[in-house]
Amino acid sequence: MEQKLIEEMIDLAIAQLKYSYTPYSGFKVGAALLTAGGKFYTGCNIENAAYSPTNCAERTAFFKAVSEGERDFRAICIVGGKDGVLTEYAAPCGVCRQVMMEFCNPDTFQIILATGKEQYEVFTLRGLLPLGFGPDNLAEKR
Repeated sequence: MEQKLIEEMIDLAIAQLKYSYTPYSGFKVGAALLTAGGKFYTGCNIENAAYSPTNCAERTAFFKAVSEGERDFRAICIVGGKDGVLTEYAAPCGVCRQVMMEFCNPDTFQIILATGKEQYEVFTLRGLLPLGFGPDNLAEKR
C-alpha cells in the first residue's frame, strides 16, 4: 500500500477519536476502513453502561460500510489510547478480528496499527488471526 494512502488513513482514524464515547474506560479508539473501490468508512468506539453492548471502532466502521452495501475491503487503520493519547498500538479485539474474517480475505486484507504517521505497522488479517473461522469453513465441500 502506498505511503500517502496509509498516512491519509492514519489521519482519518485519528480524527475519529474526538467522536469516541468512552465515559467508563476513557480508552478512545478510531478506525478508517478502505473499500476495494477506494471509499472510506470511519468509526469510533461507543461504550455502554451494561458493557456488553459496547461497540468497537472497527466494527462501527465495518457495520456502516456493510449497511450501505459494501462487501469488498482492502485495509483498515486503527488508533487508540487512554484519553485519546496514542502511546502504543491498539490492536483489534477477537470479536473485531472475527468480523473482519467474515468480509475480508485474510491473506490480503491489511490492518494498519499506528500511533501517528511516523510510527505504524502493517499486518495481514491472517497474521493477527492465524486459524480464523470464516465463510469458507461453512462452504459445502465436494
